[in-house]
Amino acid sequence: MSKNLNRSTHAAPAAPRDRRIVHLGLGAFHRAHQAWYTSRASDGDRWGITAYTGTRPDAATALQAQDGLYTLIERSVVSDRAEIIDVITEAVDGADVAHLERTLADSATALVTLTITEAGYQPSTEPLRSTLHRLALGLEARRLADAGPIALVSCDNLPDNGSVLRAALAPHLEAIGRETAEWVASNASFVSTSVDRITPRTTAADLELAESLTGLHDSCAVTTEPFSDWILQGEFPAGRPAWETAGARFVQDLEPYERRKLWLLNGAHTLLAAAGPLRGHAFVDEAFGDPLLRQWVEDFWDAAARHLPSTLNTSEYRRALTDRFANLSIRHELAQIATGVETKLRVRVVPVLNAELAAGRDGVSAARPIAAHLLATEQLDDTVTGIHKLEPNASETVLTSVSSALDELRTALDRGSLTPLTTHHEKG
Repeated sequence: MSKNLNRSTHAAPAAPRDRRIVHLGLGAFHRAHQAWYTSRASDGDRWGITAYTGTRPDAATALQAQDGLYTLIERSVVSDRAEIIDVITEAVDGADVAHLERTLADSATALVTLTITEAGYQPSTEPLRSTLHRLALGLEARRLADAGPIALVSCDNLPDNGSVLRAALAPHLEAIGRETAEWVASNASFVSTSVDRITPRTTAADLELAESLTGLHDSCAVTTEPFSDWILQGEFPAGRPAWETAGARFVQDLEPYERRKLWLLNGAHTLLAAAGPLRGHAFVDEAFGDPLLRQWVEDFWDAAARHLPSTLNTSEYRRALTDRFANLSIRHELAQIATGVETKLRVRVVPVLNAELAAGRDGVSAARPIAAHLLATEQLDDTVTGIHKLEPNASETVLTSVSSALDELRTALDRGSLTPLTTHHEKG
């Protein structure tokens, strides 16, 4: 029987790295992306991460039992490569607000990264228990400790996510007190990012693969693709790791890059997540291998590319996406992508549809993801209401375009064999 992964069974440094980064939203993507970049940075040995979960303590409990170590498996069609990451110095239940306050009150803490999903920026039914309220309390503790400036780095799939974070955090700061709100305005930077690395939900087979590759039992292993991308715009007043030495890019204008990624990758994912189950598919590679859905993705890409700067080399990006979507080693569940689908459609698809209609086209290629969502969630009795949930100010041309796409989908799909799309949340 294999030994459990921890600092006594793996040749990681006995002493964890200095705790200088806070992460909110400990999950698989953080471990495959921001933590991986930090571990690869030329000065990464000086940047340890204190990672907090979102709504449940499970991930923190499991990771803490392994001294913060976990296996990251890069899966390609050619081979699998395992690497044990040791950059997380402590994993903590997100409900432990006192711990977060102490960590943010430490002047050694220089930045906070967040992966709390798109929904995490929306008003909460329990605002005092939300991640953003906890962050606001931690920033108040930092102000009271006179611990200096800090960078807040959103790594969620939202356009201009730094500004989104600033706006979403504001009411929580005001609820705590004007002094804290004013301190944050003067001492915190809000960094915008575009993040990219397909990271499916970990399965029992993935855990078995990790053990076979490392010889150690790891209940926190993560699988991901070889491709990764991280583009950032903003200031880091208290310093940061040299992420550029690990492949990250720092730019003055992030908007074109994030638009390309949100529309081409995430928009296509959302289309497949809505339409794939209607064709009997459960995974991205299956849905993308369906000739009909593949053509719909290509049509959506054509529509989106017409509204992207030519300097972005969209053709090359699409070729890379084609290989990534077809990677049979990455079993990316469509149900995982479909979580929070209405918010995702609003961000990833509606702008493309509006741009196509403004250019005088019928917009059907861009309307298909919306139509597939309405079909999959059985919102056909009141299509107009369903559309207005996504685009409150939807024009007659938007309604016409989606209606045309619905007619097309009804013809293309055997409606009698379809079942509603079911989704569930995965919180780190």
